[in-house]
Amino acid sequence: MQSIILASASPRRAELLTQIGVPFHTRPVDIDETPLGNEPPSVYVERLAREKAVAGAADPGEIVIGSDTSVVLGGDILGKPMNVADAEAMLGRLSGCTHQVMTAIALATGGQCLTRLVITEVTFRDLCPEEIRAYVASGEPMDKAGSYGIQGLGGIFVKEIRGSYSAVVGLPLQETATLLAQAGYPVWKVWQRSLESHNE
Repeated sequence: MQSIILASASPRRAELLTQIGVPFHTRPVDIDETPLGNEPPSVYVERLAREKAVAGAADPGEIVIGSDTSVVLGGDILGKPMNVADAEAMLGRLSGCTHQVMTAIALATGGQCLTRLVITEVTFRDLCPEEIRAYVASGEPMDKAGSYGIQGLGGIFVKEIRGSYSAVVGLPLQETATLLAQAGYPVWKVWQRSLESHNE
């Protein structure tokens, strides 16, 4: 089976890929993540995932996974906070509201690039200013889209989620497995080989 490359430095994406039993190597890439003029958030997210996958491709025999996640509120992309004040302002906007988390997954292999976009709705309860300040002071929000991590301390803010939890964390597992199968890498065969190797 082909080698799997994760074109990301995100420990969360690495953990999710490990969770489904896929062996991989990381190859972080550096691309310009500036939105284009009047670019819809869904198009922006899918474009970045595709550019990351293509930028990470080095060997035709590899399958390169690129992914990007954006938090979207009222059509605005809430990216990673620039500073403490920015993080606090974002969380204030998300308080008591439903927002969208858009995560795109792209697989580059053999000269082609397969993509999927997953949109999940997340509703926050009302947040008080004191807990927002305490959360931002923890440092957790500073490298995360929308200034929160659902898998960490920020999970206590989430009142409801409609869609894919793993996509909110950073990698939609069902869609990732589907694309890997389309690229000739069924995840279940990795499990099978691992079991056979263990029994030898």
